[in-house]
Amino acid sequence: MKHFDSIDPALLLSAYAQGIFPMADGADDPSVHWVEPRLRAILPLDGFHLSHSLKKVIVSDRFRVTTDTAFADMVALCAEPAGDRPTTWINPVIKASYDRLFQIGHAHSVECWLGDELAGGLYGVSLGRAFFGESMVSRARDASKVALAHLVARLIAGGWKLLDCQFITAHLASLGAIEIRQADYLARLYSVLAGGDGAAFGAGAGAGAGTTGGATGVAVPSPPFVAGDWGALDALGAAAAPDFGAERATGSPPGYVIAQLLTKTS
Repeated sequence: MKHFDSIDPALLLSAYAQGIFPMADGADDPSVHWVEPRLRAILPLDGFHLSHSLKKVIVSDRFRVTTDTAFADMVALCAEPAGDRPTTWINPVIKASYDRLFQIGHAHSVECWLGDELAGGLYGVSLGRAFFGESMVSRARDASKVALAHLVARLIAGGWKLLDCQFITAHLASLGAIEIRQADYLARLYSVLAGGDGAAFGAGAGAGAGTTGGATGVAVPSPPFVAGDWGALDALGAAAAPDFGAERATGSPPGYVIAQLLTKTS
């Protein structure tokens, strides 16, 4: 257990590079601990499950989708208790730590709005061409699914190679997430950080017990890492939709652009 006001960004990014991330036991817990799951959930970027019903919601633009416009609000919304989760693992230390990452460009949020109300979304950490999803939330039906679809499209457009989901859930599995051994996850992560695509790793979905990072036989890559382009989707959206315009400068492209991109890669 560690007690501090926030985690130093360099330490936090180093932990992610080694397959480790922090959590608290509850929103009111003043401490955090480091987690390295034996089984790890990832969502292959070419395996996002775009159902017919979700595609209709995305194309309808029911939600106004933005990115990085309300990062602190998104983290706070994810930290709020809800009917299906009376408490969360996001405490003040976690909030402050990820806000520091956001300020230096290593954390991002995707927000879904109904009018002026934040209806759901997600946030996560970016390191090289790996993105680590931290939490997502819905306060309106399908909001988190739409946010995840927009995130996957953004990662594909920007050249990311890995989307880490930490722990498998039925909700994530329905959208294409799979579970792999931690050793396979580390091999994939190290490959991506070293400039590869990790395609040769992570085949052991749901098989066996995880192992420590040393079992991969691969050294942890050293920074600097080749980074993905978070803004590439916006340029793609502007080219595909001439009316994308300045009024959408902080927004994700229209839903039909997202659906087309996900259909081509799924």
